[in-house]
Amino acid sequence: MFLRCCETREGTAQEREIRVKQQRHAAAEMGKDLNGSEGGYPVGALPMETRLFIDNEFVDEHDGTHFDTVDPTNGKVIAKIQEAGKLDVDRAVKAAAKAFPSWSESSGPVRAQCLHKLSDLMEKHIDQLAEVESLDNGKPKHIAKNVDLRLCIKIYHYYAGWAEGKTQGKHIPISSLNETPANWLCYQRREPVGVCGQIIPWNFPMCMFALKIGPAMAAGCTVVIKTSEKTPLTGLLMGHLIKEAG
Repeated sequence: MFLRCCETREGTAQEREIRVKQQRHAAAEMGKDLNGSEGGYPVGALPMETRLFIDNEFVDEHDGTHFDTVDPTNGKVIAKIQEAGKLDVDRAVKAAAKAFPSWSESSGPVRAQCLHKLSDLMEKHIDQLAEVESLDNGKPKHIAKNVDLRLCIKIYHYYAGWAEGKTQGKHIPISSLNETPANWLCYQRREPVGVCGQIIPWNFPMCMFALKIGPAMAAGCTVVIKTSEKTPLTGLLMGHLIKEAG
């Protein structure tokens, strides 16, 4: 399914673009069940969530603490969101640390496929995501959809490209102090660093979410992310899509 990019064998840019589309179509086919129907939630039917998303599941927090997220246009409460405490953060970090070995050792094409799938799922549910982003953040829905969400989709596709073949190391030519050729080997090796703790603001919730988890996941890291308490709703919705994307 995955092709190595080589100018001498891969043909023209147009031919490569056709092959990429074919690969994405094949990946989409993998997401269908045996009856040929596409899996996942119907368009616009992602369940609203107020719980924490830990270890690939929505779970209740430990101590019963909640906070309100409000519509900034009128001050009305949209929902009561469960607030993560110390025990919940510890649970999330342990889950991310447990997942790190398998995710960090996965191949670049596998991580790329997951990120491409996530982009496609955002495209599928773009109207609902834009509506919730507008409700929670206060920006007009058409801006949320045509600026924020469109950019997010591009961000995940972009970092999928990094996962496919731009995160490997390289040999670095060097010379000795007297400028004669040196019998030394200098190389760069890129490795995932582990669990990344990430905090994002309220003003561009979906874009900040994408800019944080996109590069980390492409590099093979796992993530514990704190969305803004002012705009947590779309980040929670992304839990559904992340799980479906694999």
